[in-house]
Amino acid sequence: MKCISQTKEGVIIKLRIIPRASKNEICGELGDALKIKLQAPPVEGKANKALIEFLADTLDISRNQISILSGDTGRNKRVLIAGVAIKDIEVSLT
Repeated sequence: MKCISQTKEGVIIKLRIIPRASKNEICGELGDALKIKLQAPPVEGKANKALIEFLADTLDISRNQISILSGDTGRNKRVLIAGVAIKDIEVSLT
C-alpha cells in the first residue's frame, strides 16, 4: 500500500476522512491515501476522536499509540502508529 510508510517511530498512514457516513469503515485506497468513512461529524474534534478509536479497534492496539501528525482540521490526515511494523498494519487494513 503506497499510503503507508515505515519510520523509526512506527508507521505513518496517509488518510482521506469522510465524516457523517452511515457507518465506520475502511473503503480502500484513494490516490495516495487510505479512505476511511466515519459516522462522527467534523466538529469539535469528534471526527478525530472517532478516527483514533476506530483505528485502535481495527488494529487491536492502544489509543495511546495513535497520534495525528497533520490535518487536525482537514479531511486529509497523516497519522503515526507508534511501535508497530508496516507488515502488521497492512494485514489489518486489507
